[in-house]
Amino acid sequence: MSERFSGKVALVAGGTGGLGRAVSLAFLQEGAKVAVTYLKQEEFDALKQAAGADASRLGGYVTDVTDESAVSQLVGKILTEHARLDALVNAVGGYAGGKPLWDSESRVLDQMLALNLRAGYALSRAVVPAMLKQKHGAIVNIAAKAALDHPAGAAAYAASKAAALALFDSLAADLKGSGVRANSVLPSIIDTEANRKAMPESDFALWPKPEDIARVILFLCSDDARVIHGAAIPVYGDS
Repeated sequence: MSERFSGKVALVAGGTGGLGRAVSLAFLQEGAKVAVTYLKQEEFDALKQAAGADASRLGGYVTDVTDESAVSQLVGKILTEHARLDALVNAVGGYAGGKPLWDSESRVLDQMLALNLRAGYALSRAVVPAMLKQKHGAIVNIAAKAALDHPAGAAAYAASKAAALALFDSLAADLKGSGVRANSVLPSIIDTEANRKAMPESDFALWPKPEDIARVILFLCSDDARVIHGAAIPVYGDS
């Protein structure tokens, strides 16, 4: 296994979820020290168990990443402990859909904007100053195919993902020439247990696997991708 992240520190927000877990494990397998945010203790316990011998390089933080103050405190803790932060992957997100816009409750829009937009905003504001000081760092935000392809019955979700894509595109422009890179990844429906339960009649073979998307994310965080900045990478699989 490659050790290309040996000695480096990665923050994976939502690092115990369907995709975040795969990203966290991939970073650990490639030698990184990994800090994850989570809300459910059982998910973090499962991640630690899956990490095996690499669990000694894993730290977990119960954090509401839509809360700027909480995120600022979290990043401060990571920098105090490790004195560096090389990568941020924001895998926090949510989905709500199935109703036309006029039948959808206003709170759904608020929820989607909080999970899919505000979380990335708060995380970026917290980590960028430290990365600028280091003159290096990589940020990857998980958007969605719906950021570009706006389906019926998912107006709030599509709007929040499109806004997130614009946010990180603008952030990349702000960071140009600084040594800090920002990119987005756009999955379609990811092959997770939750999605299989929600759509049991679907052909799961067509969905991209979390582990495959994680490899793309790690590439974007690595020095091998140092010329990739401000990109939106589609990871649709065959769907």
